[in-house]
Amino acid sequence: MKIALSTDHAGLDQLTALQAFLEQQGHECANYGPKAFDANDDYPDYIFPAAHAVASGEYEVAIIMGGSGQGEAMAANRVKGVRAAVYYGPATPAGAIDAKGGAASDEFEILRLSRQHNNANVLSLAARFLDQQAIRAAVTLWLETAFTGEERHARRIRKLDEAE
Repeated sequence: MKIALSTDHAGLDQLTALQAFLEQQGHECANYGPKAFDANDDYPDYIFPAAHAVASGEYEVAIIMGGSGQGEAMAANRVKGVRAAVYYGPATPAGAIDAKGGAASDEFEILRLSRQHNNANVLSLAARFLDQQAIRAAVTLWLETAFTGEERHARRIRKLDEAE
């Protein structure tokens, strides 16, 4: 898979390690993040190029990072055609998680749903909340999860992608 990667200073070390892991798995990666640590850098400068690489079709998906992953997802979601989901750690739902009343299978269900229901093409990770083991597990699961293609989900995604 072709994967665009990016971060700001908060995820620099984690992203470097993740890139090596992904390339060992056979993925082709392009790193749009900074080359050196600068605590004063601005995440939009690094996130926008990765988001545009996905929106243009040059890369299939992107994995981006920041301290919380929130601002990075907000930046990515400003690019038409990008659907970024944030992941900052395991979550357990309080109740049913789908319209049919289905329950979550485990604490990583939120990652699956971002792909199955929302066809997320960008995963934004909270570098200050996840260690390398958690990052690898989350990314592996996210990349292995496919969009269901159900009409109700496809309809909603079309509305997102067509919005001004």
